[in-house]
Amino acid sequence: MDVLRFLNATTAGERLSNLQTLIDAETEKPPVSDVFVNNHIHTTYSFSPYSPTAAVWFARMATLPAAGIIDHDSIAGAREFIRAGEIAGVATTVGIECRVSMRGTPLEDRYINNTDQKGIAYMVLHGVPHGEIERVQAHFAPYRAHRNDRNRRMVRNINALLEDAGIRLDFERDVLPLSQYADGGSVTERHLICALCRAIVDMCGRAGTVRFLEDTLSLPLSDKQRAQLGDADNPYFDYDLLGVLKSAFVSRIYVPATDECMHARELAALAKETGALLCYAYLGDVTDSVTGDKRSGKFEDGYLDELFETLRALEVDAVTYMPSRNTLAQLRRVQALCDAGGFLQISGEDVNSPRQSFVCEQLRLPEFRRLTDATWALIERERSMS
Repeated sequence: MDVLRFLNATTAGERLSNLQTLIDAETEKPPVSDVFVNNHIHTTYSFSPYSPTAAVWFARMATLPAAGIIDHDSIAGAREFIRAGEIAGVATTVGIECRVSMRGTPLEDRYINNTDQKGIAYMVLHGVPHGEIERVQAHFAPYRAHRNDRNRRMVRNINALLEDAGIRLDFERDVLPLSQYADGGSVTERHLICALCRAIVDMCGRAGTVRFLEDTLSLPLSDKQRAQLGDADNPYFDYDLLGVLKSAFVSRIYVPATDECMHARELAALAKETGALLCYAYLGDVTDSVTGDKRSGKFEDGYLDELFETLRALEVDAVTYMPSRNTLAQLRRVQALCDAGGFLQISGEDVNSPRQSFVCEQLRLPEFRRLTDATWALIERERSMS
């Protein structure tokens, strides 16, 4: 059985029913870790191979006793995720990630944790009380619509660049069907690039893709990327190709995000009104991207003290980070600033590709044990407020 396809059925009801079927058929439960957790799993409601139900199943099979759903500009998958956790015996936490404007702050002219645009930062609402899910979803509805206006302009930019090469995308035909937008999901740059990947492979085949990237798009590929895309048996080919284009091609078609980004102060107000925790997502200077889709560059590490002063002014509650993405030196510095400023620390491996593991091995290290404890505190807080 193709379990992922089974759990990615068309409707949430089918997916949950299929999950129950798998659980009922088990003769032995998977082991459960007392160390590993993951609070930042993307689903098909933004961009991911996993429906909310599938995300819970694969987290469970990876030994995680607790998992969190985080989608971009949408929390529409949260109810399904919670129910899937109940069926599978996995503790759950729900939240939403978005880009916010830092206009009027000391960071408005800097690259923060967004590699594409200055003055725009990724922030997360963690631990959204369950009674507030629909309110948060409704708050983001106009921002999802604004984002699609920009998505359409970026599709036009793709066509202007590649029409002579034989590629022309249609947003309604080629992009929207890749998303859960009709059910409240968001459409991200990854959806646009995924549609482009399919068009390239349809035209060139897998065997001709590297040549198209290098000769037609003039993209410099690393030896690692060339080997991955040249491997005829690579099961992650589509996602590896997406990673290459996301990191190296998006800048050519990028349209600055404006109306789709609420101000950081608006998100802070929403967090207070709903009881969610407002979190800053630390990126740090990037060399070799763990997720394969971040361009190398210098981001917050050059002005961390000023960043944390700004976060305090915005009444940010916590900092979330990926232990697998940064060096110990980077994270020890972040931890020290969190401790000094009274910020909670929340871990989350940014899962949106099947190549990525649900397990973060760094959580075995003593300095990250607090992140496991913080997850259970986050889940208990969420339950008590729901």
